[in-house]
Amino acid sequence: MTVPPSDPIDIGLAWHSDCNGNLGVGALTVGNMELARRAAARVGRTPRFHLFQPLDQRAPYIHQDIVRRHGVNFAFLATAAFGAIRDLDVMLDIGAGDSFTDIYPAKRYAMLLASKYLCFAANRPLILSPQTIGPFSRQPQTALAATAVRRSRAVFARDPLSMAELARIAPGTPATQVVDVAFALPFDRAPKAATPRVGLNISGLLYAGGYSGTNQFGTQIDYKAFTHALIEAFLARPGLSVELIAHVNAPEIPRDDDGAACDALHARYPATVRVPDFASPSAAKSHISGLDFLAGARMHATIAAYSAGVPVVPISYSRKFEGLFGGLDYPWLVPVKGLTTDAAVAYVMNAFDNRAQLAADIMRGTDIVERGLETYTATLVDIFATLPR
Repeated sequence: MTVPPSDPIDIGLAWHSDCNGNLGVGALTVGNMELARRAAARVGRTPRFHLFQPLDQRAPYIHQDIVRRHGVNFAFLATAAFGAIRDLDVMLDIGAGDSFTDIYPAKRYAMLLASKYLCFAANRPLILSPQTIGPFSRQPQTALAATAVRRSRAVFARDPLSMAELARIAPGTPATQVVDVAFALPFDRAPKAATPRVGLNISGLLYAGGYSGTNQFGTQIDYKAFTHALIEAFLARPGLSVELIAHVNAPEIPRDDDGAACDALHARYPATVRVPDFASPSAAKSHISGLDFLAGARMHATIAAYSAGVPVVPISYSRKFEGLFGGLDYPWLVPVKGLTTDAAVAYVMNAFDNRAQLAADIMRGTDIVERGLETYTATLVDIFATLPR
C-alpha cells in the first residue's frame, strides 16, 4: 500500500550519471531512480536525489527530483565527499553497472572503493544496487571488496555469475540476485511500421578491436567482419529497413564511439538508415520499441529491446551478457566464444527468421524480470522505513 508522501528522504546515487555519453549508465540511473521513487512513495516520503558521478561536461538528460550533482574525482573524495555523504539518509551504489571489479585500472578501482568506505565512515547505510560484481583476482583488492560487501546494508547482483563471485570472496554474506534496474526504464512505445525494421546496435569499441585495437575482449568472432557480413545479409533481404543504432556517444574517445562506427558503416552501406544519436536513455528505448528485431553489442541497448518485447540477439563480449540473459533463461545470444564469424552471422539470421519464438521467450522471462524488480523495491521499502524522519 502506498502512503501519501510527506517528508523528504535524501538518497545518494553513487556511480550513476545523468549526462554520460554511455546511455547504458544513464539507463541504470533512470531505472534506479524510478524504483527508489516507488519505494519512497510506499513509506510516505518524497525522494531527493544526490548524484555522485564522474566529471562530465555534457548537458544532463535527467532533471526530476535531482537536488545536487557532485563531480567525483580524487580531490572531491579527499575533501568534500564526507560532508556530502553525511547530508544523505542512504546511499545507493550501482558501480556504473559493471565497475566493481579489479579488472580495470587501479585508479578507477580505488575511487569506487573510497566512496564505499566513506559511507561507512559517515555512518550512512550503503546499498549495493543490482550490478555485476567481480571478477576479483588480486590482493588487496579482493579483501577490500569483501569487507565493503560485508559492511553494506544490502547487496544485490543482477546475474548468477556475480552471486557466485560474492559467495567466493565473502562467503556467508547475505546477497540477493535480482535483475538489471534498466528493465524499469520508462519509455514511450513507438508504433510498428508497415516495413519490417531491423536494428543493428553497433559497438564502436568492438568495431575498433577494443581500446588496444587487438581484440582486447578475446571474442572468437571477428566483430568488424561479422558486422559487415550481417549488414550485407540483411540488405540482401527484400523489403527490410536496416537501421544503424548508437548507444554510446563518445566522440572524445574515438575507439569507444558507436556514432563514429555507425557513420563509417553508413558510408560503406548507404542503403542503411543511420539513426540520429539519442538525447537520453528513454529516447533510445522508445525508438528501439518500434523495431521488429535488434542485434546489439551494447548490453543496455539489448535490455531496452528485451524489456520492450522486441526480439533481440545480444552479441556478447563479456560474461555480464551471459550472466544476465542466462538468469532470464533467454538462450538467444552470440557468445564470447563458441561460434565462428560465419556461424554467428547465420545464427543471427536464423533468429530473425524465428523472431516469433524470440518474442515468446521474452514473454516467458517477463515474470522473472517483474519478480526481480519487486524484490529489490521491497527491500528498499524495508530500509527506507527504518531511516530517521
